[in-house]
Amino acid sequence: MIVDDEPEIGRILALILGAAGFEATAVEGGRAALARIAQAPPDVVLLDVRMPGLDGFEVLRQVRESPATARLPVLMLTANTGDAERTRAEELGADDFIAKPFEAADTVARVRAVLGRAG
Repeated sequence: MIVDDEPEIGRILALILGAAGFEATAVEGGRAALARIAQAPPDVVLLDVRMPGLDGFEVLRQVRESPATARLPVLMLTANTGDAERTRAEELGADDFIAKPFEAADTVARVRAVLGRAG
């Protein structure tokens, strides 16, 4: 599952992951993501950090607090690659960090690696 407040980013990532053999759906915003995760947790989440309303950090915090989703692999997406954001994501339990603009091959490799660790 891809979570981003920019629909175009979600569509692009879904196409990239789909071409690599993954079933990928895009969700806009943190609240929609939490609702979808509660209904049917995906195998992995690509989660934008900066979103209006519930940002990615808060979504990640809630995912990690729930026993049902605490081990769900989450990769954070952001255009801000500063150490403070990366550190906060790691402290909250993010599994990896993908910088925007992202490269297709790197994104697919990171998703595969995280899923390999989870399985």
